[in-house]
Amino acid sequence: MATQQMVIFRVGVEEYAIPIELVKEIILYRGATRLPGTAEYIDGMINLRGKVMMVIDLAKKLALRSEQQAEQHQALIVETGGQEVGLLVDVVTEVMQLEEEDIEPAAGIVPSGGYIRAIGKSGQRLLIIMDLPKLFTDFEIAEFKKDRANQSVAG
Repeated sequence: MATQQMVIFRVGVEEYAIPIELVKEIILYRGATRLPGTAEYIDGMINLRGKVMMVIDLAKKLALRSEQQAEQHQALIVETGGQEVGLLVDVVTEVMQLEEEDIEPAAGIVPSGGYIRAIGKSGQRLLIIMDLPKLFTDFEIAEFKKDRANQSVAG
């Protein structure tokens, strides 16, 4: 029987999950340098050990309400579309193994715009399993790269 290891996090009152192999690092988030002219859901840029990357406010991207104050957030450092980005979340709660039979495909269950891959079940909990590559369009990924390049040239 196959299991999948997931990183579980909260945005607002909901719990989300992404496969652990997509997560490079989890950091305590202390804010970013905001860039003018970027999308509302882009919190800004950070310098993580010499590497400049965008931080996406997942609550704003998903049109959700965040429950935490900014100094209490965490960021998941992930790679999507060949670009490392930070995903700002309220809190990372745990790493969990989900059995194959506890994962239901989202098709037909939820209208998601494609970024919800499945629903995970753990006891009475329901976990929204994200399809990270579908969270951002190719255009958005290209904009991240362009904004990062512009920031590198300016710095």
